[in-house]
Amino acid sequence: MSTQMPTTLDNGRYQLGQLIGRGGMAQVYVAVDTRLGRTVAVKIMRADLAHDEIFLTRFRREAHSVAQMNNPNIVNIYDSGEEVVTLENGQTEHLPYLVMEYVQGQTLRDIIRANGPLSQRDAEHVMLGLLSALEYSHRMGIIHRDIKPGNIMISEQGVVKVMDFGIARALDDSATTMTKSQGVVGTAQYLSPEQARGMSVDMRSDLYSAGCVLYEMLTGRPPFTGDSAVAIAYQHVSEVATRPSAIVPGLPTMWDSICAKAMAKDRQNRYATATEFKNDILAYMNGGMPVAATFNPLTDLTATKAEKQAHDTANTVPYTSPVTEPGAPTQTFNPVTGQFEQVPGTGTQTAIPTRAQQRAALAKKKHKRRMIAIWVSVAVLAIACAIGGVIWWNVQRNAPKYVTVPTFSESTTEARARKQLTDLGLKADIKQDTDSTKPEGMFTKQSPAGGKRVEEGSTVEVWFSTGPKSVTVPDVTGDTQEAAREELEAAGFVVNTTVLTEDSSTIQQDHVTRTDPVAGTSQLKGSTISMWVSSGKTQVPTDLVGKTKDEAIEELGKQRFSVSVQEEASADVAEGSVIRTDPEGGTSVDQGAMITIWVSTGKPKTNVPPVTAGMTLAEAKRELEAANLTVNVDGDGSDDSIVESISPAAGTEVDEGSSVTVKTKKPESTPSPSPSNSDGSSSPSPSNSSSGN
Repeated sequence: MSTQMPTTLDNGRYQLGQLIGRGGMAQVYVAVDTRLGRTVAVKIMRADLAHDEIFLTRFRREAHSVAQMNNPNIVNIYDSGEEVVTLENGQTEHLPYLVMEYVQGQTLRDIIRANGPLSQRDAEHVMLGLLSALEYSHRMGIIHRDIKPGNIMISEQGVVKVMDFGIARALDDSATTMTKSQGVVGTAQYLSPEQARGMSVDMRSDLYSAGCVLYEMLTGRPPFTGDSAVAIAYQHVSEVATRPSAIVPGLPTMWDSICAKAMAKDRQNRYATATEFKNDILAYMNGGMPVAATFNPLTDLTATKAEKQAHDTANTVPYTSPVTEPGAPTQTFNPVTGQFEQVPGTGTQTAIPTRAQQRAALAKKKHKRRMIAIWVSVAVLAIACAIGGVIWWNVQRNAPKYVTVPTFSESTTEARARKQLTDLGLKADIKQDTDSTKPEGMFTKQSPAGGKRVEEGSTVEVWFSTGPKSVTVPDVTGDTQEAAREELEAAGFVVNTTVLTEDSSTIQQDHVTRTDPVAGTSQLKGSTISMWVSSGKTQVPTDLVGKTKDEAIEELGKQRFSVSVQEEASADVAEGSVIRTDPEGGTSVDQGAMITIWVSTGKPKTNVPPVTAGMTLAEAKRELEAANLTVNVDGDGSDDSIVESISPAAGTEVDEGSSVTVKTKKPESTPSPSPSNSDGSSSPSPSNSSSGN
């Protein structure tokens, strides 16, 4: 059932980004914590598991287990909560989520799949980080119970991070075993023998799984493989893994001892603590000799089998055969009387027979003769059967003999295959497999198949890889995920199960946008290819502002957007160029969405205000500047100067901010008032007085 996932959590605190991982229980998104301004990873439970109490318990246990731990080699959990999501049928569901530390890097599983075995130094670095995390978690009373390469992250800075404590248990709760209600506890390839048996676990169970991880880093493959989880778990309990140095030529045999110590079937023979395990690795890599890794795995396995045999023997009830009672007198039988009699000389006389006893003796004698005849017939029949048996044996001796073809595995070498077939009386035909993705020299197939019965002396064909070849990565852009996966696998590649999403303007939703490595490059067969698919969304171009209308429309058309054009004046953007867009550039929108662009019609217009002759310059300035015009004075620039004219004339439409020239003149002088006489009359001016004379 599909779910409409929210874009934010906790009332907008966490803004969800791209889906970066899927698991059997949850999906993981990259997100931004807006309150603290940091990038985090958010793990949200799948909607179809929201009512499953087992998975809810695992989810809550992970939050509880890791929240109390603070270690640089353990992925931190910052927060947890529940979010309401809408299902496809319109119903709502409460989904729990965890907010975790975001680690940029790869899982150890992906690194081994892409690159094969690690160098000894790289393996040492990863193990020291892993064992430091286990050392801390065990000290805190937590057993992880699912240590495997898929739960170990290597950051871009090389820091080892252990994650996924979903099935972790406290040490005081570690007696819990595998039951039907619990389902599978752990992962088959890395399961300790006690987990496989459903017994109690302790911190040495984690160290066994860590030993399996070390084995895979050194060899490039798990210690045990099989057709089913049950078959693999059986091997963990009853078989010894092939020595790493036998798989990787030149690998020091001391790694065999360290792996064997960590992967001992009996936990009493393993490393007691993560510190002891770590110290052995440090001692060896620093030129010394490991202290604890002095252990024979065959002795451990033999002891395990002997212990089982002793247990079976202890429960077997012995059988005691009966014996005859001693001390009876020696007797003989008288055929005449039909009585048992004492043997002469023993001190007991013979009984005297009666007539009835004599008749009984005769009848018994007849019965005896009859029994002799029967036994003679049986003897004749037995002889006949013996003769028939001899004849049958001669026929069988000359009949063809059949043997069972052995089953070979990836750990089988060419020499071992030859010897096994020769010991069974079969002929080995060793062939080269030139179309295999496996490393050079590794077994790939056989004919007849293992377990089939064939006539002794038959030929068995066994193929060994010549090494993977380079092939070209096909272009699957635009294909569905299923079609792309089929084409890539048909070309001999392994497709990463984690599919990433990204925005695309041309590729429809859930179709492939690109691959890594990219299409057309040459890669080794068996390499891992990662796929990206379209999210169904695309981003509005960020470079439209300032472009001409035609350029903007052309660019949006190439990205299949619908375009709406609006016009408005702008003081900053030239006429005919884009001022802004809606949505803004960089916004993630649905493919083919409508984008509105605003195109500049030029600067805003205004009319020259009614400035007339006779106004003062100060009054003219107020009018013109109120209309967003610039004043240019031609003449006297004092505020009380008189306006003669303006250009452009009043009422003319001009651009806002344009310059208007104001022509001014000095103000006219005015006569001074005459002084008054004491009686209130005016005194005559000098000029008038002069003219009066």
